[in-house]
Amino acid sequence: MSHDHDAVLRPTAAQTEAALNPPPGRNGGDLVVETLSGLGATTVFGLPGQHALGMFDALRRSSLSYVGLRVENNTGFAADAYGRITGEVAPLLLSTGPGALMSLAALQEAAAGSSPVLAIGSQVPVAGLGGGRHGYLHELRDQQASFRDVVKSVHTVRTPSQIPSAIAAAWESALTAPHGPVWVEIPQDVLLAPTSLPVVTAMDATPDEVVPRPELTAVAADLLSRAERPAIIAGGGVVRADASGKLLALAELVDAPVITTFGGKGAFPWEHPLSLQSWLEDRHMTDFLEDADVLLVVGSGLGELSSNYHTFTPRGRVVQIEADAGKLESNHPALGIHADARLALSALLETIEAPREDPRAPERVTTVLAKVRERIAAQDLTLEQEVLASVRAALPDASPSFWDMTILAYWAWSAFDARRPNTMHSAQGAGGLGYGFPAALGAAIADPSHPVLAVSGDGGAMYSIAELATARQYDLPVTWLIVDDGGYGILREYMSDAFGEATATELTRPDFVALAESFGVPGVRSSPETLRADLAKALAEPGPSVVVLPAVLRMFEPTHL
Repeated sequence: MSHDHDAVLRPTAAQTEAALNPPPGRNGGDLVVETLSGLGATTVFGLPGQHALGMFDALRRSSLSYVGLRVENNTGFAADAYGRITGEVAPLLLSTGPGALMSLAALQEAAAGSSPVLAIGSQVPVAGLGGGRHGYLHELRDQQASFRDVVKSVHTVRTPSQIPSAIAAAWESALTAPHGPVWVEIPQDVLLAPTSLPVVTAMDATPDEVVPRPELTAVAADLLSRAERPAIIAGGGVVRADASGKLLALAELVDAPVITTFGGKGAFPWEHPLSLQSWLEDRHMTDFLEDADVLLVVGSGLGELSSNYHTFTPRGRVVQIEADAGKLESNHPALGIHADARLALSALLETIEAPREDPRAPERVTTVLAKVRERIAAQDLTLEQEVLASVRAALPDASPSFWDMTILAYWAWSAFDARRPNTMHSAQGAGGLGYGFPAALGAAIADPSHPVLAVSGDGGAMYSIAELATARQYDLPVTWLIVDDGGYGILREYMSDAFGEATATELTRPDFVALAESFGVPGVRSSPETLRADLAKALAEPGPSVVVLPAVLRMFEPTHL
């Protein structure tokens, strides 16, 4: 150890004085909030419960800003969006048993979307741990087991002194590429136990960077330099790593057309001459990508949606850059480079010695996009395209949008121009309903300087109605577009196509405008003709609003068969 390191470890006189004389009246809950503050948190999301009250009481004695939603799953979606927008850890405070379990679907989406959510749940008292049946309220035989398959890591605390280290370890795990949710659980009596431990000060939980191996970078650079028909698939990892600028520089350096996955929306300029946009569910585009002699896949595992439902079979050499080692070559043989997207793209830019020029590349892009447009034009889908165009026209370029699993979102995956990186988010990772509106609330907490758009169908909207109260309570600038088609529209299409008729898809629903107004949130009933103006007006006014569009939209025909 160096002398300098010794000096860092040695407390100052002031630190020693503070450590030896901690303020009275603190408990385990204080250690939780002090640790979060010491790690850099400023905002926590949560929903209180009996075993977790020690944490929530300690918030009174902290500088942390608390945001409470009405349902744990929605609280998790809000934290997910906060993590995506800021790139910082989003603490999520939960109670034991039912409260904890209610968050699982949101944590699954955070895992699929690589969002750094730090969930801290309470537990029954220490005496009840270990799988017994002690009769405690909310008791589970093994609460951790419910989370272990969903989150990146699980951290258990049994004494107050373990709290800071456990939370710091979880924080580091959440921010290690790929980002993701983590779970910490602390028994009720540990949270309530008085402590004379020193106040937790600045904590160090800096994750190691996932750096590409130079010999692999050398091979990838050589392949791209010598390719005749290179192409690039850019996934959500490019957005999470803030690597859009590096991607653009590399694409222009080697004249490679770029398509973004649905999770990678906004990673590449939509109207760029090399942009294939996001038409992944199109056989013309699949053929184009299969024809590439070198295909660079950055920040994507080429899962179901990104591979046109696993019909994509590349014929050329695949180079895959992926921070999640488990996704490397999980679907296609490749030169697998385990690395953060930003670091790997930087390495390629530094390694490729000369530009690769291909004046035909923009023409090839124009040709395949024309084929896609011709296919869509032949399907009588003017209404759908006009509605999506109205949303795009009304939404400011810098405003983020959050899309539930609804037909308009399925259109947006392929056809919506996300004009900035990290501005379009959907539940396409795990695919659960109810994501859009609570996620938009979390984004508005992260950055209230821009209005935020949420898009849901009437079925998905019913998952989130309670959060109209949250939007009003915190006066958040979120406009919620509800496309009301009288049921689960996409499932209606799937069942009608597969079985000739739909079952269990038709829904009785409320008057969404009147319902919103009962929460003190202004609402308007729109139409395809007035949607652009109605949305623009709602987005321009401060605070929350609801725009209801009665419309039955259809999906474009699949082309993966």
